[in-house]
Amino acid sequence: MGSPATVTYGPIFIGVVFNILLYGIMITQTYLYFQKYKRDKPWMRLFVFFLFVCDTLNCAFDIAFLYMPLINEFGNVEALNVATWVFATDPAMTGIIACLVQMFFAWRVKVLTSNWFAVSLIVFCSFAQFCGGLGTAIAVGMIPQFVHFQKFQVIVIIWLAFSAIADTLITISLVWHLRRHKTGMPVTDDVVNRIIRLTVQTGLITALCAIVDLILFLVTPAGLHLIFNLPLSKLYTNSLMSSLNSRQGWQFDSSGGASQGRVPSRGIQSPRSLGVNVLRHDQNRTIPQQIYIDVEQHEMVDIVDMKGPSYPVGDKTSRPSEKTSTVQTTGSDSVEAV
Repeated sequence: MGSPATVTYGPIFIGVVFNILLYGIMITQTYLYFQKYKRDKPWMRLFVFFLFVCDTLNCAFDIAFLYMPLINEFGNVEALNVATWVFATDPAMTGIIACLVQMFFAWRVKVLTSNWFAVSLIVFCSFAQFCGGLGTAIAVGMIPQFVHFQKFQVIVIIWLAFSAIADTLITISLVWHLRRHKTGMPVTDDVVNRIIRLTVQTGLITALCAIVDLILFLVTPAGLHLIFNLPLSKLYTNSLMSSLNSRQGWQFDSSGGASQGRVPSRGIQSPRSLGVNVLRHDQNRTIPQQIYIDVEQHEMVDIVDMKGPSYPVGDKTSRPSEKTSTVQTTGSDSVEAV
Protein backbone atom coordinates (compact mmCIF):
# COMPACT_ATOMS: atom_id res chain seq x y z
CA MET A 1 0.00 0.00 0.00
CA GLY A 2 1.30 3.48 -0.90
CA SER A 3 1.54 6.58 1.22
CA PRO A 4 -1.62 8.16 2.69
CA ALA A 5 -1.26 11.02 0.25
CA THR A 6 -1.48 8.61 -2.68
CA VAL A 7 -4.06 6.16 -1.31
CA THR A 8 -6.48 8.66 0.24
CA TYR A 9 -5.80 12.21 -0.86
CA GLY A 10 -5.26 11.35 -4.49
CA PRO A 11 -8.91 10.25 -4.91
CA ILE A 12 -10.03 13.08 -2.62
CA PHE A 13 -8.26 15.64 -4.80
CA ILE A 14 -9.86 14.25 -7.98
CA GLY A 15 -13.27 14.16 -6.32
CA VAL A 16 -12.94 17.77 -5.15
CA VAL A 17 -11.96 18.86 -8.67
CA PHE A 18 -15.11 17.24 -10.10
CA ASN A 19 -17.11 18.79 -7.27
CA ILE A 20 -15.89 22.29 -8.17
CA LEU A 21 -16.48 21.76 -11.89
CA LEU A 22 -20.06 20.67 -11.27
CA TYR A 23 -20.52 23.60 -8.89
CA GLY A 24 -19.63 25.94 -11.74
CA ILE A 25 -22.34 24.31 -13.86
CA MET A 26 -24.72 24.67 -10.93
CA ILE A 27 -24.02 28.41 -10.76
CA THR A 28 -24.85 28.77 -14.45
CA GLN A 29 -28.04 26.74 -14.17
CA THR A 30 -29.19 28.66 -11.10
CA TYR A 31 -28.60 31.98 -12.86
CA LEU A 32 -30.55 30.83 -15.92
CA TYR A 33 -33.39 29.61 -13.74
CA PHE A 34 -33.83 32.91 -11.91
CA GLN A 35 -33.62 34.80 -15.19
CA LYS A 36 -36.13 32.70 -17.15
CA TYR A 37 -38.63 31.57 -14.54
CA LYS A 38 -39.53 34.70 -12.65
CA ARG A 39 -43.17 33.64 -12.54
CA ASP A 40 -42.54 30.38 -10.70
CA LYS A 41 -44.16 30.01 -7.32
CA PRO A 42 -42.21 31.61 -4.44
CA TRP A 43 -41.74 28.28 -2.66
CA MET A 44 -40.05 26.78 -5.70
CA ARG A 45 -37.69 29.74 -6.10
CA LEU A 46 -36.83 29.56 -2.39
CA PHE A 47 -36.28 25.82 -2.76
CA VAL A 48 -33.79 26.38 -5.60
CA PHE A 49 -32.03 29.11 -3.62
CA PHE A 50 -31.75 26.86 -0.57
CA LEU A 51 -30.26 24.07 -2.68
CA PHE A 52 -27.73 26.52 -4.09
CA VAL A 53 -26.73 27.58 -0.57
CA CYS A 54 -26.31 23.93 0.47
CA ASP A 55 -24.22 23.27 -2.64
CA THR A 56 -22.02 26.27 -1.85
CA LEU A 57 -21.47 25.13 1.73
CA ASN A 58 -20.63 21.61 0.56
CA CYS A 59 -18.09 22.92 -1.92
CA ALA A 60 -16.52 25.20 0.71
CA PHE A 61 -16.25 22.34 3.24
CA ASP A 62 -14.60 20.04 0.69
CA ILE A 63 -12.01 22.68 -0.22
CA ALA A 64 -11.36 23.39 3.46
CA PHE A 65 -10.86 19.71 4.20
CA LEU A 66 -8.35 19.44 1.36
CA TYR A 67 -6.55 22.60 2.48
CA MET A 68 -6.22 21.83 6.19
CA PRO A 69 -4.04 18.66 6.12
CA LEU A 70 -2.12 19.48 2.95
CA ILE A 71 -1.28 23.11 3.84
CA ASN A 72 -1.82 23.70 7.53
CA GLU A 73 -0.46 20.27 8.50
CA PHE A 74 2.22 20.05 5.83
CA GLY A 75 4.86 17.51 6.82
CA ASN A 76 2.64 15.87 9.41
CA VAL A 77 2.04 12.35 8.06
CA GLU A 78 -0.37 11.47 10.87
CA ALA A 79 -2.71 14.25 9.77
CA LEU A 80 -3.15 12.47 6.42
CA ASN A 81 -4.53 9.38 8.10
CA VAL A 82 -7.34 11.06 10.03
CA ALA A 83 -10.58 12.60 8.77
CA THR A 84 -11.56 15.81 10.54
CA TRP A 85 -15.06 17.06 11.33
CA VAL A 86 -14.98 19.03 8.07
CA PHE A 87 -14.78 15.78 6.11
CA ALA A 88 -17.70 14.41 8.12
CA THR A 89 -19.91 17.20 6.77
CA ASP A 90 -19.73 15.76 3.24
CA PRO A 91 -21.94 12.66 3.76
CA ALA A 92 -24.34 14.76 5.85
CA MET A 93 -24.65 17.49 3.21
CA THR A 94 -24.93 14.92 0.43
CA GLY A 95 -27.72 13.14 2.29
CA ILE A 96 -29.59 16.41 2.86
CA ILE A 97 -29.26 17.56 -0.76
CA ALA A 98 -30.21 14.14 -2.15
CA CYS A 99 -33.26 13.99 0.12
CA LEU A 100 -34.46 17.43 -0.99
CA VAL A 101 -34.04 16.61 -4.68
CA GLN A 102 -35.70 13.20 -4.36
CA MET A 103 -38.62 14.68 -2.43
CA PHE A 104 -39.11 17.21 -5.19
CA PHE A 105 -39.21 14.47 -7.81
CA ALA A 106 -41.54 12.46 -5.57
CA TRP A 107 -43.89 15.47 -5.62
CA ARG A 108 -43.63 15.55 -9.39
CA VAL A 109 -44.48 11.84 -9.60
CA LYS A 110 -47.50 12.48 -7.39
CA VAL A 111 -48.71 15.37 -9.56
CA LEU A 112 -48.26 13.47 -12.81
CA THR A 113 -49.34 9.96 -11.87
CA SER A 114 -51.35 10.30 -8.62
CA ASN A 115 -49.81 6.93 -7.72
CA TRP A 116 -49.46 7.08 -3.94
CA PHE A 117 -47.81 3.67 -3.76
CA ALA A 118 -44.88 4.77 -5.94
CA VAL A 119 -44.68 8.09 -4.10
CA SER A 120 -44.60 6.32 -0.72
CA LEU A 121 -41.77 4.04 -1.84
CA ILE A 122 -39.74 7.00 -3.12
CA VAL A 123 -40.29 8.97 0.09
CA PHE A 124 -39.35 5.98 2.25
CA CYS A 125 -36.12 5.31 0.31
CA SER A 126 -35.25 9.01 0.30
CA PHE A 127 -35.72 9.29 4.06
CA ALA A 128 -33.69 6.10 4.58
CA GLN A 129 -30.75 7.44 2.58
CA PHE A 130 -31.02 10.74 4.48
CA CYS A 131 -30.68 8.87 7.76
CA GLY A 132 -27.83 6.85 6.27
CA GLY A 133 -25.98 10.01 5.27
CA LEU A 134 -26.34 11.51 8.75
CA GLY A 135 -25.31 8.18 10.29
CA THR A 136 -22.21 8.03 8.10
CA ALA A 137 -21.24 11.54 9.20
CA ILE A 138 -21.60 10.50 12.86
CA ALA A 139 -19.61 7.30 12.24
CA VAL A 140 -16.78 9.30 10.63
CA GLY A 141 -16.66 11.49 13.75
CA MET A 142 -16.48 8.39 15.96
CA ILE A 143 -13.97 6.47 13.78
CA PRO A 144 -11.94 9.14 11.96
CA GLN A 145 -9.14 6.86 10.69
CA PHE A 146 -9.49 6.23 6.95
CA VAL A 147 -8.19 2.68 7.25
CA HIS A 148 -11.03 1.83 9.68
CA PHE A 149 -13.88 3.11 7.56
CA GLN A 150 -14.81 -0.48 6.72
CA LYS A 151 -16.09 -0.87 10.27
CA PHE A 152 -19.27 1.06 9.51
CA GLN A 153 -20.12 -0.63 6.24
CA VAL A 154 -23.75 -1.20 7.20
CA ILE A 155 -24.63 2.47 7.53
CA VAL A 156 -22.85 3.30 4.26
CA ILE A 157 -24.75 0.51 2.48
CA ILE A 158 -28.05 1.93 3.79
CA TRP A 159 -27.07 5.41 2.62
CA LEU A 160 -25.93 4.65 -0.92
CA ALA A 161 -28.18 1.67 -1.66
CA PHE A 162 -31.41 3.46 -0.75
CA SER A 163 -30.21 6.53 -2.61
CA ALA A 164 -29.77 4.48 -5.79
CA ILE A 165 -33.14 2.75 -5.27
CA ALA A 166 -34.95 6.07 -4.86
CA ASP A 167 -33.38 7.46 -8.05
CA THR A 168 -34.30 4.32 -9.98
CA LEU A 169 -37.91 4.39 -8.74
CA ILE A 170 -38.25 8.04 -9.76
CA THR A 171 -36.93 7.32 -13.24
CA ILE A 172 -39.13 4.25 -13.74
CA SER A 173 -42.26 6.05 -12.51
CA LEU A 174 -41.82 9.04 -14.81
CA VAL A 175 -40.86 6.98 -17.86
CA TRP A 176 -43.77 4.57 -17.31
CA HIS A 177 -46.24 7.44 -17.05
CA LEU A 178 -44.91 9.25 -20.12
CA ARG A 179 -44.93 6.11 -22.27
CA ARG A 180 -48.53 5.33 -21.28
CA HIS A 181 -49.68 8.78 -22.35
CA LYS A 182 -48.29 8.80 -25.86
CA THR A 183 -50.92 10.06 -28.25
CA GLY A 184 -49.84 8.31 -31.45
CA MET A 185 -49.21 11.68 -33.10
CA PRO A 186 -45.61 11.87 -34.40
CA VAL A 187 -45.13 15.47 -33.26
CA THR A 188 -46.32 14.85 -29.70
CA ASP A 189 -44.58 11.49 -29.38
CA ASP A 190 -41.29 13.01 -30.53
CA VAL A 191 -41.44 15.55 -27.70
CA VAL A 192 -42.41 12.86 -25.19
CA ASN A 193 -39.50 10.68 -26.33
CA ARG A 194 -37.08 13.53 -25.78
CA ILE A 195 -38.45 14.11 -22.29
CA ILE A 196 -38.07 10.40 -21.56
CA ARG A 197 -34.43 10.50 -22.65
CA LEU A 198 -33.81 13.54 -20.43
CA THR A 199 -35.48 11.81 -17.48
CA VAL A 200 -33.38 8.67 -17.92
CA GLN A 201 -30.15 10.62 -18.33
CA THR A 202 -30.67 12.84 -15.28
CA GLY A 203 -32.15 10.10 -13.09
CA LEU A 204 -29.90 7.16 -13.73
CA ILE A 205 -26.64 9.10 -13.61
CA THR A 206 -27.06 9.69 -9.86
CA ALA A 207 -28.11 6.08 -9.31
CA LEU A 208 -25.11 4.74 -11.21
CA CYS A 209 -22.73 7.07 -9.37
CA ALA A 210 -24.09 5.91 -5.99
CA ILE A 211 -23.84 2.24 -7.00
CA VAL A 212 -20.24 2.60 -8.21
CA ASP A 213 -19.39 4.50 -5.02
CA LEU A 214 -20.85 1.69 -2.90
CA ILE A 215 -19.11 -1.09 -4.85
CA LEU A 216 -15.69 0.56 -4.62
CA PHE A 217 -16.20 1.21 -0.91
CA LEU A 218 -16.95 -2.47 -0.26
CA VAL A 219 -14.35 -3.93 -2.61
CA THR A 220 -11.24 -1.89 -1.85
CA PRO A 221 -10.05 -0.32 1.42
CA ALA A 222 -8.40 2.49 -0.54
CA GLY A 223 -10.14 5.78 -1.09
CA LEU A 224 -11.14 5.23 -4.74
CA HIS A 225 -14.81 5.50 -3.84
CA LEU A 226 -14.25 9.15 -2.87
CA ILE A 227 -13.82 10.03 -6.56
CA PHE A 228 -17.54 9.29 -6.97
CA ASN A 229 -18.70 10.21 -3.49
CA LEU A 230 -17.54 13.83 -3.33
CA PRO A 231 -19.26 15.01 -6.56
CA LEU A 232 -22.49 13.11 -5.78
CA SER A 233 -24.30 16.07 -4.23
CA LYS A 234 -23.57 18.22 -7.29
CA LEU A 235 -24.99 15.55 -9.57
CA TYR A 236 -28.26 15.72 -7.65
CA THR A 237 -28.58 19.49 -7.81
CA ASN A 238 -27.56 19.65 -11.46
CA SER A 239 -30.09 16.95 -12.39
CA LEU A 240 -32.82 18.95 -10.69
CA MET A 241 -31.80 22.25 -12.31
CA SER A 242 -31.52 20.57 -15.69
CA SER A 243 -35.08 19.31 -15.29
CA LEU A 244 -36.40 22.73 -14.26
CA ASN A 245 -34.58 24.64 -17.00
CA SER A 246 -35.66 22.18 -19.69
CA ARG A 247 -39.27 23.29 -19.27
CA GLN A 248 -38.54 25.80 -22.03
CA GLY A 249 -36.87 23.66 -24.63
CA TRP A 250 -39.40 22.47 -27.19
CA GLN A 251 -41.64 24.06 -29.78
CA PHE A 252 -43.03 23.27 -33.21
CA ASP A 253 -41.16 24.16 -36.32
CA SER A 254 -42.82 25.14 -39.61
CA SER A 255 -42.61 21.62 -41.00
CA GLY A 256 -44.83 20.23 -38.24
CA GLY A 257 -42.05 18.62 -36.21
CA ALA A 258 -40.72 19.48 -32.80
CA SER A 259 -37.63 21.56 -32.43
CA GLN A 260 -35.59 22.92 -29.58
CA GLY A 261 -36.39 26.42 -28.43
CA ARG A 262 -38.26 28.12 -25.64
CA VAL A 263 -40.68 25.56 -24.25
CA PRO A 264 -43.44 24.61 -22.02
CA SER A 265 -43.24 22.70 -18.81
CA ARG A 266 -42.89 18.99 -19.03
CA GLY A 267 -45.97 18.44 -16.97
CA ILE A 268 -45.93 20.25 -13.66
CA GLN A 269 -48.46 22.93 -14.51
CA SER A 270 -51.28 21.05 -16.28
CA PRO A 271 -50.70 17.31 -16.20
CA ARG A 272 -54.30 16.29 -16.83
CA SER A 273 -54.75 17.26 -20.46
CA LEU A 274 -52.63 14.56 -22.10
CA GLY A 275 -51.00 13.31 -18.97
CA VAL A 276 -48.14 15.72 -19.61
CA ASN A 277 -48.33 19.31 -20.78
CA VAL A 278 -45.51 19.61 -23.27
CA LEU A 279 -47.00 21.34 -26.27
CA ARG A 280 -47.92 24.97 -26.63
CA HIS A 281 -48.90 26.99 -29.67
CA ASP A 282 -46.20 29.37 -30.79
CA GLN A 283 -47.89 32.76 -31.08
CA ASN A 284 -45.04 34.22 -33.10
CA ARG A 285 -45.20 31.58 -35.83
CA THR A 286 -46.84 32.73 -39.06
CA ILE A 287 -49.35 30.24 -40.40
CA PRO A 288 -49.58 30.36 -44.20
CA GLN A 289 -53.13 30.95 -45.42
CA GLN A 290 -54.63 28.26 -47.59
CA ILE A 291 -57.37 28.76 -50.19
CA TYR A 292 -59.87 26.05 -50.93
CA ILE A 293 -62.15 26.31 -54.00
CA ASP A 294 -65.52 24.61 -53.89
CA VAL A 295 -67.33 24.51 -57.24
CA GLU A 296 -71.05 23.80 -57.11
CA GLN A 297 -72.55 22.32 -60.26
CA HIS A 298 -76.26 22.78 -61.09
CA GLU A 299 -78.17 20.85 -63.71
CA MET A 300 -80.28 22.85 -66.16
CA VAL A 301 -83.94 21.80 -66.01
CA ASP A 302 -86.76 22.93 -68.29
CA ILE A 303 -89.67 24.31 -66.30
CA VAL A 304 -92.96 25.46 -67.78
CA ASP A 305 -93.89 28.85 -66.39
CA MET A 306 -97.35 29.95 -67.36
CA LYS A 307 -96.75 33.52 -66.19
CA GLY A 308 -93.57 34.19 -68.08
CA PRO A 309 -92.82 34.10 -71.76
CA SER A 310 -92.42 30.70 -73.30
CA TYR A 311 -90.44 29.63 -76.28
CA PRO A 312 -91.26 26.78 -78.51
CA VAL A 313 -88.83 23.96 -78.55
CA GLY A 314 -90.16 21.20 -80.69
CA ASP A 315 -93.57 20.36 -79.30
CA LYS A 316 -92.83 21.76 -75.84
CA THR A 317 -92.56 25.21 -74.35
CA SER A 318 -89.86 26.14 -71.97
CA ARG A 319 -88.42 29.08 -70.09
CA PRO A 320 -84.72 29.84 -69.92
CA SER A 321 -83.21 28.48 -66.77
CA GLU A 322 -80.56 30.19 -64.75
CA LYS A 323 -77.32 28.50 -64.00
CA THR A 324 -75.65 29.62 -60.85
CA SER A 325 -72.10 28.71 -59.91
CA THR A 326 -70.44 29.77 -56.73
CA VAL A 327 -66.76 29.95 -55.91
CA GLN A 328 -66.03 29.99 -52.20
CA THR A 329 -62.75 30.64 -50.55
CA THR A 330 -61.75 30.13 -47.00
CA GLY A 331 -59.08 32.80 -46.94
CA SER A 332 -59.56 36.42 -46.02
CA ASP A 333 -61.24 37.20 -49.41
CA SER A 334 -64.25 35.46 -50.95
CA VAL A 335 -65.59 35.77 -54.51
CA GLU A 336 -69.13 34.79 -55.52
CA ALA A 337 -70.01 34.52 -59.17
CA VAL A 338 -73.60 34.33 -60.30
